[in-house]
Amino acid sequence: MRGSWARKRGAQKSWTKTAGSAFGLILTLPVLGACQSSTSAVQTTGSLAARPIAVTDEERDCLGRAMYFESNRSDRDGLLAVGTVVMNRVQAAPPGSSICSVVGQPRQFAPGVLTRAMAARDLPKVAEVADAILDGQRHPKVGRAMHFHTAGLRFPYNNMHYVAAAGGNVFYEKRKPGSHELMMPSQPTTAMAYAPAATPSPIQSRMAERDVPAAQTILNEPAKDICRTAGLAMTSQGG
Repeated sequence: MRGSWARKRGAQKSWTKTAGSAFGLILTLPVLGACQSSTSAVQTTGSLAARPIAVTDEERDCLGRAMYFESNRSDRDGLLAVGTVVMNRVQAAPPGSSICSVVGQPRQFAPGVLTRAMAARDLPKVAEVADAILDGQRHPKVGRAMHFHTAGLRFPYNNMHYVAAAGGNVFYEKRKPGSHELMMPSQPTTAMAYAPAATPSPIQSRMAERDVPAAQTILNEPAKDICRTAGLAMTSQGG
């Protein structure tokens, strides 16, 4: 069976979508590393509004997982920024691509993004931001950007136009050299929000073993729909 997440309802860890459909939650509680970030002003392409969309519980789960494992999950701004990138990539992907197929592409998001366990204490905020994304909200500075990496890293490329810094990441668009003045947040301190893997699953063993900065290359091949084979973290105890 697959686990899911959403809003907490009383003492029972039962979660609901904004639309009202209920589904269960099974969790483990891994100890997560603390994440800190320091940001500075960067150029912006402006906010982009989007129409609300209806998705399955599975698709919503994949969106939340990308935000959870790629951002400082205590930072709503950072969660919203990663969610905006996910939806930008879905829009740019071949017709018929799903949120899960985009999030599950190899070496694009955190290793084990579709299979690792998530901590119950972080999920209410993740659920709230995921629902906001699906209701059409987008990060006001990320705009159409489809790339980000851990804040503090530097790369020798001259086509990276930085537009936002949030949740321990910096977000950028790829533009032709000379079309902009490159700006970079100054020396932030950060740690990626990776959680230790639970029991390895077949899909995890096929994913890249090394941790790499997420979403560093634009989608360059048709998205592979791995949602139904990936599965989410399976545990023997309820959260």
